[in-house]
Amino acid sequence: MKSKTIDSFFKKKSTETTQSPSEASQIEVPPSSFAPLNSDARPSKIPRVEDEALDLSNLERELGNPTSRFGSTAFTHNGFSNWKKVHNGCNCAFLTHTGKDPNSLHNNAQRAYVDLMNQAQHIEVSLDRQTTQQISANCLRLKTSIDVVRWLSFQGCAFRGHDESSGSKNHGNFLELLSLLASYDEKVKDVLKSAPQNASYTSSTIQKEILQIYANRVRNVIHEEIGDRKFSIIVDEARDESKKEQMAIILRFVDKQGQVKERFFDIVHVKDTASLTLKNVIFNVLLQHSFDIQNIRGQSYDGASNMRGEFNGLQALILNDCRYAYYVHCFTHRLQLALVASAREVVEVHQFFKNLSDIVNIVSASSKRHDELQKAQAAEISRLVSINELATGTRMNQMGTLQLPSETRWSSHLNSVTSLLKMYNATSTILENLKNTTSNYSQRGDAHNAYNSLRSFEFIFILHVMKEVLGITDKLCQALQRRSQDILNAMSLVLTTKDLIQKLRDDGWNELLKNVISFCESSELDFPDMNAQYIVGRSHNKKEDVTVEHHYRVDIFFATIDTHLQELKSRFNENVVELLTLTIALDPKEFFKLFDIDKICILVNKFYPEYFSQQEKERLPYELKHYELDVFSTASLERAFSAMKIVKTRLRSKMKDDFLRSSLVMYIEKEIAEKFDINEIIDDFSKVNDRGVQFK
Repeated sequence: MKSKTIDSFFKKKSTETTQSPSEASQIEVPPSSFAPLNSDARPSKIPRVEDEALDLSNLERELGNPTSRFGSTAFTHNGFSNWKKVHNGCNCAFLTHTGKDPNSLHNNAQRAYVDLMNQAQHIEVSLDRQTTQQISANCLRLKTSIDVVRWLSFQGCAFRGHDESSGSKNHGNFLELLSLLASYDEKVKDVLKSAPQNASYTSSTIQKEILQIYANRVRNVIHEEIGDRKFSIIVDEARDESKKEQMAIILRFVDKQGQVKERFFDIVHVKDTASLTLKNVIFNVLLQHSFDIQNIRGQSYDGASNMRGEFNGLQALILNDCRYAYYVHCFTHRLQLALVASAREVVEVHQFFKNLSDIVNIVSASSKRHDELQKAQAAEISRLVSINELATGTRMNQMGTLQLPSETRWSSHLNSVTSLLKMYNATSTILENLKNTTSNYSQRGDAHNAYNSLRSFEFIFILHVMKEVLGITDKLCQALQRRSQDILNAMSLVLTTKDLIQKLRDDGWNELLKNVISFCESSELDFPDMNAQYIVGRSHNKKEDVTVEHHYRVDIFFATIDTHLQELKSRFNENVVELLTLTIALDPKEFFKLFDIDKICILVNKFYPEYFSQQEKERLPYELKHYELDVFSTASLERAFSAMKIVKTRLRSKMKDDFLRSSLVMYIEKEIAEKFDINEIIDDFSKVNDRGVQFK
């Protein structure tokens, strides 16, 4: 057999025609491309070229465009590896068909082969270096975006701007902060500037993905904290800027260290506030994160007046599915606002608070009016002191101002009522001047209506009623807002508040009416004959067999107090008060000072009868006696009741639900989120979608 010569592995440079790169690379190098030894097909005879006549400068190396051989569009690591295998195969084929070692060949051919392999090695090293640099750039670019998302979330800041185009003067917090970081770090600046269009990691989609990764990790940590332990749910509802009903879910539990914790877990948009809808949403969130709903041991709702009925129904629905998920009033809830909201179900009380807001707004509308009010109050104080109706002394008779009743400040309604009573005559003087001297007819009309409302007997009467009712409930409201609260003290305040409200209803009418009439006399106001027949409105329609006293005593005084009592009873019913009072026996504070075996046994038999077998119930008193003896010798102060660490921020009207959920989890539970390693976030990010780029 005639062996192939070295020139068959190369091809002559064409000087006559220009070949396309694809044509120039059509050299088959695998062993199968050579004619078999027993083949009849023989190549035509080629004149032998002597060694001295071999001109390597006329030979074209195949390395020029290796990618075209294997059909790839880029010289990647995989393509290069395949190319090396082929050329190594070329070497084997060379030895097989020549039967000679390359070292025995002509020096020029040997150098050509070595040069070929050196270039291949150089390309491989270069590719490794480029890949490492690209991965490093990808990671730095993503880390920078993660840092910006993390910082903005922890600060509760908006991400996007109104105009993020290149010509905008303000690109929004995310892009502006990204630009600031780049100005302090050249490497960051370079990787951001050279970022490919599909891997810049600055789009709103990427921001949301990063936030969601953080939020999911936070929820996983919360789930690990709770494990298979019992927990309670606290639910709050609110309507955001886009008028969507949003329901926040907080989980309360005792961790491995015995500490009471409350974690913000999720906020979910609900299409309606029907009890069944709310229950299904709550259960879906819990089941989605592998919580056992049978481990729910309590439920609490921030029930505003418009949700009170729905939440009452929700309590029953959850209790049907979770036997021991008892409802307990949320101690940090703004109780006074709920009491005022319930009182507004009385039409006259609703109109009273509307008029009260109008009066305060008109009198405090400008700095000039505020100054005039202060002067009028100073004159009133001087008058009262001069007729010995007002005592003097250090820190007495200080100048104040009217306060507007707010829907978010806890004691604002009581403060508004008491401040107006204190500055009543000064306020009357200002409104009278405004209705007589203001040139603007609209302002003059508003002042006239406000003055008439202020000077009416009905307004004065309700002003005194609300002062008494809100004054009684204020101590309870303030106590429930403390960050740390003793349950026994809270339950004691609930009981005394109910008793005082009931006492006001039973015995307080005569004293209240006396005070109202006395106030009218001192302020030179007319008051009606209590025995006369009550006339309704301007139409002078008379109510049959209804006197003026009956209207004010039954339709307003009793009705207002009854709404307060009903609100207190619905939030602190006897069953719940007893449950919480009995649980005090398990409080470990002060070496279990309140430990009580009898109360614990009642707690088990009355509230958790199915949780213990009959045998366990019989043995419980004896086990508790052993425990009591042991615990007083070893116990120390374990914990106190925790306060809710929930911060509600104003919701942005265009924020999507998922973005809002992730943002709130990040912002509220940043104590957990700030502990995550950024490399873990990058790993999660790379798994979310097929990124098309490498991070390691």
